[in-house]
Amino acid sequence: QVQLVESGGGLVQPGGSLRLSCAASRRIFSFNRMDWYRQPPGKEREWVAMLTAGGITNHADSVKGRFTISRDSSGSTVYLQMNSLTAEDSAVYYCRATLGANIYWGQGTQVTVSS
Repeated sequence: QVQLVESGGGLVQPGGSLRLSCAASRRIFSFNRMDWYRQPPGKEREWVAMLTAGGITNHADSVKGRFTISRDSSGSTVYLQMNSLTAEDSAVYYCRATLGANIYWGQGTQVTVSS
């Protein structure tokens, strides 16, 4: 069983930054890919960023240039660095891991951007 635990969410002012963490119960390198998704209030969940086992990254157009997905050297944590936050970035952020045909989700962490 794979467990993913997100942390780092909170309340931040517009223009501010946050770094989200996703701690996995097994090494990140064992997964095919890791993704961050978010679900704004009243809206569907949307994809934000991805990181493959080989280190390839990609980001949604809405966050490109502001958000960066990365992993730590130990290979147990994936991060989402979020800069220049706006109210439109307010959402519950989820970490997702893909291992073969299996997909695992974390419980989510709330990000609220407000003055």
